[in-house]
Formats: sequence, C-alpha cells, structure tokens
Amino acid sequence: MFPMTKPLSVLFVSSEVYPFAKTGGLADVAYSLPLALRDLGHDIRVMLPKYGSISERKNKIHEINRLKDIPIPVGDAVSLATVKSSSMANPRTKVQAYVTTNTNYLDAYKGFYADPVTGIDYENNDERFIFFNKTVLQTCLLLGWFPDIIHCNDWQTGLIPALVREVYPEEFKNTKIIYTIHNFGNQGSFPAESIAKVGLPESALESITHNGRLNFMKAGIVHADRLSTVSPTYCGEVLAGSGLSDGLDDLLKTSPEKMMGILHGVDMMTWNPAIDASIAKKYTAETLTNKIPNKEALLKRSGLPVRLDIPIIGMIGRLNEQKGVELILEAAERLFAEDIHFVLLGDGEQEMKQKFAELAERYPHKASVTLGFDDDLAHLIEAGADMYLMPSLFEPCGLNQQYSLVYGTVPIVRSTGGLKDTVFEYNEETGEGNGFVFNEFSADAMLDAIHRALQLYRQRDIWLQMVKQGMKEDHSWGNAARQYSEMYRSIMKDLE
Repeated sequence: MFPMTKPLSVLFVSSEVYPFAKTGGLADVAYSLPLALRDLGHDIRVMLPKYGSISERKNKIHEINRLKDIPIPVGDAVSLATVKSSSMANPRTKVQAYVTTNTNYLDAYKGFYADPVTGIDYENNDERFIFFNKTVLQTCLLLGWFPDIIHCNDWQTGLIPALVREVYPEEFKNTKIIYTIHNFGNQGSFPAESIAKVGLPESALESITHNGRLNFMKAGIVHADRLSTVSPTYCGEVLAGSGLSDGLDDLLKTSPEKMMGILHGVDMMTWNPAIDASIAKKYTAETLTNKIPNKEALLKRSGLPVRLDIPIIGMIGRLNEQKGVELILEAAERLFAEDIHFVLLGDGEQEMKQKFAELAERYPHKASVTLGFDDDLAHLIEAGADMYLMPSLFEPCGLNQQYSLVYGTVPIVRSTGGLKDTVFEYNEETGEGNGFVFNEFSADAMLDAIHRALQLYRQRDIWLQMVKQGMKEDHSWGNAARQYSEMYRSIMKDLE
C-alpha cells in the first residue's frame, strides 16, 4: 500500500447515490465507498443529478450562491444549471454532496432514466446526461477546485473523461480519472445525431463513437487513466471476450493493464442485523434465535401462512434478463411443489412484472410478490428469509448475496461475476463454504442447487454452522476502499 503522505482530493460522480436516488447497487456503492475513502483520510466529495422525485427538504439540500444559473451548452441550445449542497453521513464521518438541478433536463423528470409508469427510457437521455457531465466540470471551474482524482461511474458519467482531455486539458492537467464500469450491459448508446451535441472537436469524435452511434461508455474507456469494474471475476470475463462488453471487447483488449476488478463491499452501518432499525428484532451470529421474529414478521407482511418450520426463499432485484428471473418462471411448477415460501421484491420490465404478479396469484399460499422498491421490506427479507436466490445470467458484482451472508441468509447463486467471488459451495465433509452454487444457466441446474439447500436445511446443526460461517466473514467496505486508495496513489505517481 502506498503511504498516506497527504490526503488526496477526490470528486466521485454518479447518476444515483443513496439516499437521494436509488434503482440498484450503484446507489449503494456511491454512498458507501466515498464514506469509506473519507475514513482513510481522503478529501472526497460526491456529485449527482437532482431528479424530480428527490425532495430538497427531506435531503436538506441548500443553495450555493456562486453556483447559480450556470450556462451549459448542449448542442445548439444553452440551459441553466444550479448546483446545490447536501451531505451524506454515517456515525463516523460526513461527505459533502453537490446536487445538480435544472428545470428542463432533471427536475421535470421523476424517473432517473425512464418513465416510472411505463418503464420506457426518456427520449432525451443523451441531452440530460451530456448536460450533467458538463455541469460537473463547470462546477469545479467555478469553485476553483481541481481534484487529484475524478472518479466516474457507469455510462451516465462516461463523457467526463473525454471533456477533461479534449476541452479542459490545461485546467485539469494535474487531475487523473478513474472510470468504474458497474455493468457493460447499458453503455449509453444514442443515435449519430447525438454526437454533435457533446461539443467535442472533430478530431475527438471517433473516441466517443461506436458503430456509428454516440457511446458514453466508450468515451470513458478511451479517455480515463485507469478502468475498474466491480469484481475480479467479472473483470476476467470481460477481458476474455465473453461477450459481456457488448462489442467493446477489442477496445478493452488493447490495454488490459489499464483495467482491474475490485469487489465491492457492504456498508455495515446500513446493512447489519446487529443495529438494523428496519427489522423486527436485531441479532448476531451468537443470537441467531432472534432471527425467528424476523421470519414471522416477513410472513405476516407478505400475507403468507405463518409457518416457521418451512424455509423462506427471498429475492430482491430487477426483473429482467440479466437477473435470470425467467428461470424461476420456467421452474415454477416444480419449485412450488416443494414445501417452501417464496418472497420477492422487485421492479423492472412491465411484461415481467405481470408474469410475477400472475405467479403470486397461482400460488397464493407459497409466493408473495411486491412490485416496486421498499427499503424497509428489503431489509426484512434479508433478515427474515432462510435462503436468498440469485440465478443471474451475469452479475458484475452483486451486493444482495453479500447482504445475505451478513444477515445469516444462505445464498443460492449462479457461478458468475461477483457471485463467484463471494459464494462458495458448502462441503459437508470439510465444513467449508457459505452457500450453494450452480454453473449452467438453466432451470434444472437452479432447482438442483435449491434442492441441495433444502436438504441441508433439514440438518439444523450443520445448517446453523454454515450460517454462522457466512456471518463472520468480512464483507465490509474497508478492503475495497484500500484498493481504490492504492489505485489513486499509483496513478498520481505519474505526476511526480
């Protein structure tokens, strides 16, 4: 590890940050990682857009006099940005958050990327995030603050590295850029007419264009000093040309040394059954009997028969192809022939939501489906379920399997990405392992893993031993924060 000679200044940019805006794990990362980096001594600030669904009053968002009505060109039009201030905190530390507001592009939209009712992407997402990317850099200019590191996340921030290198090379000459790709599945790809809206010189347009379209992610990959993704296995899968990078494989292969995988962690101030105020009763690995009231509370809230003798399989997440949810639909008849309860909390594509609503209607005494997102229910599922299912087609990192281990809820996962890095098949002979794993992406393979879990569940002493093993593992953000800190310092050495 590089010695902490002085704190580095870091601007962490994300399209969603808990508790302001959240659709998935990105928001959790954008909350937890900056706080963990602040604990290491770095001067870190966060920047995000303010969508219409974000309450300024609830989130204590305040004006900054010198960051009002900033003109931001997008194509031939100019819109005004006003950047406000808030903060993120845990009992140990606090991080300042800059929140970008704008009437036309941000405040007028309750959804982040898509209409919350129809699920259809907003047609002007290109302009909305071009606007946000430009505002980030204008904010630094107006503050006279040129951080050592700008840490960008996912496609929504991918143009920042290109703008820094092509528009503001002198102003940010001592700034290095990290670009973290959380999911290659969505690259911010827009029609050719979007390219001119960015306002880059002609010589730079190829670097932001892929297959004749504007591609935010390609811009980030080309112009960032270092790339990271969210688990070592996912990094290896992408560099191996597995098709997960959706056509950007060749670009990544040109400089594989530029990219590394860092497994994300768990915010133990938010996801920790010993202190979780959202669950029915707090517990630890030493007080596992206190998990039972959470199981009872989950069954009651889910409208399922209160039978504490049969296992609950929980699931939280997006209802889409990536998450492998079609395997559950395919296996439904065989799955619900078992003596189980199934509790799902999720949102996503309309067709898939309808199918899961129908599933709950077909098996009213075994399956409960809640559509949308409910943070309290998510915590109760982790605490009250006995097992947690993640049959993902691919999973860059995955946080819920780690939450499950912390909460003593045994994960059943497909061996891919971050799931492979965190969940290991339990071995009865050696007593090693913390869950159940299947390799083939099929309903049969998933059911086989579930059956192995159900069989062991009946062997209570062995089951409790496995549960305790998972709970005692270190899934905190400390290790990831140290790795990012080392990455920051390694690229800053280039300026020495």
